[in-house]
Amino acid sequence: MSDPIIAVEHVTRAVTDSTGTLTILHDIDFTLQRRQSTAIVGASGSGKSTLLALIAGLDHPTTGTVRLDGEDIFALDEDQRAGLRARKLGFVFQSFQLLGHLSALENVMLPLELLGRRDARARATEMLQRVGLGERLSHYPRTLSGGEQQRVALARAFVVEPEVLLADEPTGSLDHATGEKVMALMFDMNRETGTTLVLVTHDRSIAARCDRQLLIEGGRLLEPAGAEVPV
Repeated sequence: MSDPIIAVEHVTRAVTDSTGTLTILHDIDFTLQRRQSTAIVGASGSGKSTLLALIAGLDHPTTGTVRLDGEDIFALDEDQRAGLRARKLGFVFQSFQLLGHLSALENVMLPLELLGRRDARARATEMLQRVGLGERLSHYPRTLSGGEQQRVALARAFVVEPEVLLADEPTGSLDHATGEKVMALMFDMNRETGTTLVLVTHDRSIAARCDRQLLIEGGRLLEPAGAEVPV
């Protein structure tokens, strides 16, 4: 077996305030292989999104570390982590996170421009056509439906050809039918590109489409066979 693309090594996350210390994640330890799709599931408040933020290097563990493609991301400074994210990670969020003053095309071009890609416009146009928005290039987010905005977000995430795609409740702001279409598109694009997918979801049917499910309960990692996904 090849070296894992992601290794979460005995990670704990705790926060302390005037009332004491709250441990959000307890000694989380697992690896993910390249091209594997994994659903992180659990009840609200179980620590799923915190775990995803730690994998992305957007939050710091109290103990333990995370390795991305063999590199200890918390041995890097913030600028180095940002560079690593730009090169290796794509993100899809529940709230789309599009820039309202940029058109669909400009939103998708942005990560390519930050990487210095000279083909940013052509590549972004191609990717928006891939997600069915070739006629919406000049439209701004406020003029797009929720499903269209999430498809722009998918195009933006995949346009940099990331090694890992991190998705946090990507259908949470969409109706069921629209969410089904968006997820079908995400899984299709993920297979086409061979990206490693890490997906936080409450949806049983979405989780079941992944190669693997990691269940978080009370900040602890479980992976029982046939585990049901909490709602």
